[in-house]
Amino acid sequence: TLRRLSILAAVWALGYALYRAYYGFGGQLGMIGVPAAGVPWRAINLIGAGALLGAAILPIVALHWWTRPVPRRLLLGAAWVIAVGCIMHALVDGIGRAASLVGILEIRYPLDLWQSVDLRQAFLQDLLFNEPWFFVEGLLWAAIAWHVLGRGRRSRWLGSAMVAILGLTVIGLLSSFGVVGRFVVF
Repeated sequence: TLRRLSILAAVWALGYALYRAYYGFGGQLGMIGVPAAGVPWRAINLIGAGALLGAAILPIVALHWWTRPVPRRLLLGAAWVIAVGCIMHALVDGIGRAASLVGILEIRYPLDLWQSVDLRQAFLQDLLFNEPWFFVEGLLWAAIAWHVLGRGRRSRWLGSAMVAILGLTVIGLLSSFGVVGRFVVF
């Protein structure tokens, strides 16, 4: 099970890396607008693709280290951060994009990055593709940790992750809706 979950997490991250690499190498299909002159759009996507490639390699490399006590603790910490960060990111951005599409919230894209942008297309792409990717990635890392932990320590790990997801999601949404100042976590 651990091997299958790790391979699935690797393939999932690799798929998103290829998506970012497509834009990094100049792909245009599905573009939400025209990047502003001087904005290193391709470089930003290539850097993202590189980071995602690292995310694709990590679960495979980690297979060797789960049985050793010190690396196991570090990997469980990394799994917690990845699970919490990805799920929270998906929830905050997904709810924000949905609220914007129905007219409850006004989200502005950084206009210094775009010469022109189709916000509806951008929000739909986020809701249907980007945020589900983050949500599933977070769930996969939670499932990996769940499997590694065994029965005795699952509840503490999962409980703390759920509290963190809830707290950070509330803070992120309060920030998005302008109730509190700008708060960027992930």
